[in-house]
Amino acid sequence: MAVGLMSHFLHLRTFLEIYRAGSLTRAAERLGMTQPAASGHLSALEAMLGKPLFLRQARGVKPTPAADDLAHAIAASLDHIEATMGAARARSDRITGTVHLIGPAEYLSARLAPLLMPLVAEGLRFRIQTGNRERIYAGLDGGHADLAVTASTPDPQRYGFADLETERQMLVAAPDLAARAKGRSVTADFLSALPSLAYDETQPLIRPYFAHVFGTRPDMQAAATAPDLRILLGLAEAGTGWTVLPDYLCADALATGRLVELPTVKPGPDNRLYLVWNKAALRHPRVVHVRDRLLQAIGRASPVRAGDPAR
Repeated sequence: MAVGLMSHFLHLRTFLEIYRAGSLTRAAERLGMTQPAASGHLSALEAMLGKPLFLRQARGVKPTPAADDLAHAIAASLDHIEATMGAARARSDRITGTVHLIGPAEYLSARLAPLLMPLVAEGLRFRIQTGNRERIYAGLDGGHADLAVTASTPDPQRYGFADLETERQMLVAAPDLAARAKGRSVTADFLSALPSLAYDETQPLIRPYFAHVFGTRPDMQAAATAPDLRILLGLAEAGTGWTVLPDYLCADALATGRLVELPTVKPGPDNRLYLVWNKAALRHPRVVHVRDRLLQAIGRASPVRAGDPAR
């Protein structure tokens, strides 16, 4: 009886991973099994149910309505069981192994990197990748990342996630450049007449700042761009131009007077940061352990899950 129940559990776990991954090959990789083994689990489940669960396509598989119904019926319970088992093993075992993290280089460097030392001392290893939103989610989807940090709201049907913290975007410049404002609230026109520093040509931090504070779009081309906010920080400190940076990154420069926050009629916008995980990764105690330790260290005692759990 116990063997039969375990067999059903494994088949359902494989089915749910195929459903979420949209691919037998990708699901097998995430589960650490061969593709024939994953296909065998699926075939056994389809035989037991008496109906097909996926339509095989040239690239991946497409779920049938029966698969949609089954996934929505079992996902929450199965995820809860695996997360509970992972947490129990994390408490009872000596945690070892490698955890893969991905996120913005600046946040990982300034906020998460200092928190990894005690985890490494426990025997864990980390492999850290950096990238933009597309690369972050590609890493999660491909099973190359266990945990990710992003400022984009995750899809609750596909990922588990928790709030990390909120960053405020700040308009900053070196003191000599800031002095041109003569203590008055700056305007969009005032800023357009001065050199600006941006992440890239689309000005991804400056655009939402202008929309939130000035109700307009930036009407200038950056004097310099760099796909790393730490470079923009250095350029701003050198007096090259003004820029918009998250508060955690420029806090030290502001405290020591290397930068000044330019006065505006309202503060800059806030961005919520999330810790995101591939739900399948929670079967590994090391991932549960690192996730919970990071959330506790940042200030959240427990993860907050949201939305439809199926995908």
